[in-house]
Amino acid sequence: MTADTDTGRGPVAATPLRRRGEALESAIYEAVLHQLTTDGYARLTMEGVAAAAQTGKAALYRRWPSKEELVMDALRASLPPGGQAPDTGSLRGDLLAVVERLRTAMFSELGAAVRAIMSELDHRRAHAFVAIVLERVVEPTTALIAEVLDRGAARGEVRPGAVTPLVTDVVPALMLYRIKMCGGEAVQLDPAEIVDEVLLPIVRP
Repeated sequence: MTADTDTGRGPVAATPLRRRGEALESAIYEAVLHQLTTDGYARLTMEGVAAAAQTGKAALYRRWPSKEELVMDALRASLPPGGQAPDTGSLRGDLLAVVERLRTAMFSELGAAVRAIMSELDHRRAHAFVAIVLERVVEPTTALIAEVLDRGAARGEVRPGAVTPLVTDVVPALMLYRIKMCGGEAVQLDPAEIVDEVLLPIVRP
């Protein structure tokens, strides 16, 4: 006979372990990104995040007084570093790799969360979030493009003087414009078209 039978009690439900520290923080950030992706920014709630992360709403408010601050921290923690510039041996191959990397990031779950914020909020309300995207996504991408173009210039594949801030801004500016203005149609962005029809004609000798 089991202990439950002896005492006359039924099976005891297991109590879920309460996450703490980094595990809890990761669960909270994952819940934020998931809600942004599925429900959008306007419908994201502290209550929903707390429930998904298996913590209390009061615990969230002790660290993040507002939804905006919580979302900003989730973005800061989740956006990956830019990484190193690819080296495929050719200018076109390197540019394709950089553009594909950015496109993949923008259409991942994390990218979907960023898109939800940018599509729902006006410029004033989105300003703080955009600053994070600029710091963690756009600026590293433009730095990679500049490095690739400088390397191409050393091989004679890029004309002298072509590597300027305006040129390196073209790819992220195009993608962000399409995401903000075209919505779902931005999924159709083709890295090869961006490289072959936009970037290479600008920089080639």
